[in-house]
Amino acid sequence: MEEINLSEVYSYFKTKMLWILIAVAAIIIFGNLFTIITRVPMYQSNTTIVLVGESKDGYSQSQSQLNQNLIGTYSQIIKSRKVLNQVIENLDLKMTAQELAQNITTSSVQDTEIIQIVVENKKAKDAQKITDEVAKVFAKEIKDIYNLENVEIIDKAELAKDPYNVNFLKDNVIYLVIGLVLSFGVVFVMYYFDTSIKSSEVVEEKLGLTVIGIVPKEERE
Repeated sequence: MEEINLSEVYSYFKTKMLWILIAVAAIIIFGNLFTIITRVPMYQSNTTIVLVGESKDGYSQSQSQLNQNLIGTYSQIIKSRKVLNQVIENLDLKMTAQELAQNITTSSVQDTEIIQIVVENKKAKDAQKITDEVAKVFAKEIKDIYNLENVEIIDKAELAKDPYNVNFLKDNVIYLVIGLVLSFGVVFVMYYFDTSIKSSEVVEEKLGLTVIGIVPKEERE
């Protein structure tokens, strides 16, 4: 295998630095254009609800156990057609219950009786309104279905300032790394297969001849 002279590689890369910078800039520009065209900004809002005891005199162990058992069921009811159709009607949304359910995520906080509801939407204001409405309608439906008033809203939804699925800083760092790796890789391949004589030292090393003189290349005006 042919030995690679690192000083030659360094010199060769220096001559291609402008090409490398142009290639990296092009990848960053096209990467951002791809992000803008293909990625739809989505906003998230969330609210938290807690299951409490109905009795005002205290919170018994049996009530706590009952609420723990109901968390899984309640999480499914939140995304039920009965709840979501009521939300759609109240807010006059132009979507089906199935479409709305795809934009709702529920999760329970481990070892607690807290359920978090997360809603995503193309508009930050709509995400906030839907989140609050889902929690309100859900609490009412639980009262109608189970005849229980054990749902309390802890935090109301806040208006999201930035889309959760778009991070231009992170994306540009990724595009920068990709551009550097690709451009340096291409330049290295070009160097490896370049059989031209790059310096007088190469002549002396490869042919075993002493270089007496060098004729400079004259640029035509």
